[in-house]
Amino acid sequence: MTLLKLALKSCWNRRTSVLLTFFTIAISVMLLLSIERVRMGAKSSFSNTISGTDLIVGARTGDIQLLLSSVFRIGHNNNAVSWQSYQDIKHRKGVAWTIPISLGDSHKGYAVLGTDSSYFDHYRYGKKQALQFQTGRAFHNGKEVVLGSEVADKLGYHLGQNIVISHGMGNTSFHHHDDNPMTIVGILAPTGTPVDKTLHIPLIAVDMIHANAGAPRAITRKQTPNSDHHEHDSHDDHHHDHPHGSLNSEPSDLVGNPKQITAFLMGFDSPLYTLQVRRNINQYKREPLLAIMPTVTLKELWEMLDIVEKLLLLFSIVVVIISLLGMLTTLLATLSQRRRELAILRSVGARPWHIFSLLSFEATIITLLGCVSGTVLFYTGLFVIMPVLQSQFGVNLSMAPLSPYELTLLGGIMLSGTLMGLIPAARAYYYSLADGMSIKI
Repeated sequence: MTLLKLALKSCWNRRTSVLLTFFTIAISVMLLLSIERVRMGAKSSFSNTISGTDLIVGARTGDIQLLLSSVFRIGHNNNAVSWQSYQDIKHRKGVAWTIPISLGDSHKGYAVLGTDSSYFDHYRYGKKQALQFQTGRAFHNGKEVVLGSEVADKLGYHLGQNIVISHGMGNTSFHHHDDNPMTIVGILAPTGTPVDKTLHIPLIAVDMIHANAGAPRAITRKQTPNSDHHEHDSHDDHHHDHPHGSLNSEPSDLVGNPKQITAFLMGFDSPLYTLQVRRNINQYKREPLLAIMPTVTLKELWEMLDIVEKLLLLFSIVVVIISLLGMLTTLLATLSQRRRELAILRSVGARPWHIFSLLSFEATIITLLGCVSGTVLFYTGLFVIMPVLQSQFGVNLSMAPLSPYELTLLGGIMLSGTLMGLIPAARAYYYSLADGMSIKI
C-alpha cells in the first residue's frame, strides 16, 4: 500500500506527461470499444432485418443480389416473377404463407413497395417481431398507402395527407403519377430496418397508377430488346373499372392482379418443406427462378465483409499499441531525470525490488485510468451517436454492459500496459546508489 501511494504521488508530481499518456490510452480504448460495438451492432442489424422467413424467391440472379434488392432495397432485379408462377408456387403443399413484393417506384428518394395484406400479417424482423402500427391502419384499397416511421418523420407526413408516387428508384424519378394521388392511412412503428424507409401500397395500385398514366410498368430492371414479354401493355388495363378493389380477398385477373412481381417471401408449415420446395423452385421449368434462404445468404454476405471487419479491428489494435508505446517512451524518457529521486529512495532504505515495483505500479495505474476513462468516453459517445446510426444507417446499438469479449480486450490492454511498465522498471532495478548520487560531466 505504501508503494501504491508513493506511485500515485509520483504520477501526480509528473502530472503533465502522465496526463498526456493517459489521454492517449483513453482515446485508443474508446476507439477500440466503439469499433467493436459498431461491428457487432451492424452485424446484428443485418441479421435482424428479416426473421421467420424461410425462402425468398425472385428471378434467377445472384443470391446476395436478390437478398439486397428484395429486403434491403439495394440494387435492382433485372427481371421479374410472373403472377402465374407465383400462384402456382404459393398453393403448393406445405406453404403456410407468402408475401408478394413489387418494387420499382419511389417517393422523394424513398422506396415504394407494392404488396398485399399478408405483409402486415406475416413479415417479421428482429427476434420474430411483428410489424406494429404507430398510428392508423393497413391499406384497404388501391388509393391508400402505409408509411415507414422514418418516411413520416423526415417528410413530416400525417394521416389523411395525399402524396404522389414517382416511377424510378432512389432520387431518379422518370415520371410522377400526379393523376393517382395516394392517401396516407397508416404509419408503422420504428423497426430499425429498411421497413422504416419504405412506403407500402397495394399490389393492385402498382399496376393501376402505371396503367392510368399510360406507361408500361417496369419493375426495377434494365430494359433490353428481348424483355417485351415482361412489360404491361397500356391497353391491357383492368383497373379503371375497379380503382378501389378490395385487398382482403384474392381477386381474379379481371379485377386487377398484376402480371408480374419483383419477388416474394415464403414461410412453411414445417422446416422439412424448405429444402424440398427450394430445390423445386430452382429447377422450375416455366421460367428461371431462384429461391434463397435468407439466414444462409446473410451469413454469406457478412463473410464477404469479414476482411473489412478485420481491418477495422486491426486498425484499432494498432492505435492501442501506439498509445502503449507512447507510455513506454514517456517512462523511459523520464527515467534518466529520476535517477536522483530513485537514489534518494535507495538511501532511505528502499530495496531494488521496491524501485522495480514502484515503476511497475506507475505503468499499471496509468493504463488502468486510461481504460476506465476510455470506457466512460465510449459510453458517452455511444449515447450521442446511437440515434444517428439508427436513423441514418439502420444500425441498432445498445447501452448494454461490456460483453465478455470487450472485457477480454480491456484485460489485454491492461496486461500489455503492465508488461510495458516492466521495461523501465527493470532498468531502474539495476540503478545503483552511486550512479544516482554521482555527478556526471
